[in-house]
Amino acid sequence: MTALEQLGSEKYVLLTTFRRDGRAVATPLWVVPDGSGLAFWTMAGSGKLKRIRNSGRVTVAPCDMRGTPTGEAIEATARIGDHADRLRVGDGIKKKYGMVGRLTMLGSRLRRGVDGTVAVLVTG
Repeated sequence: MTALEQLGSEKYVLLTTFRRDGRAVATPLWVVPDGSGLAFWTMAGSGKLKRIRNSGRVTVAPCDMRGTPTGEAIEATARIGDHADRLRVGDGIKKKYGMVGRLTMLGSRLRRGVDGTVAVLVTG
């Protein structure tokens, strides 16, 4: 099992994206395993999505719910998924995070509509 696959089983992962000037921006996220990597969903138009479009370079590390790292960061590459990816990742979040995950996904869909979120896939 790769380090990224192991991170997919963590409850929270600290995703760090990078601004054009190189400054790091870290965000704790829910993630799901996705093949040999991991995946998450985020709001369309979010800052992290803008930074990923600019440069797919990210680091990921296990963390607690407040974003305090609990392990080593791993360099990785992120890309924005398509509609099928979004459905697959959404189903994974509902399954992994149970009732809280289902309610969060429902609330997001009610607030932002079906196209209000996108999946992001992280690979080594």
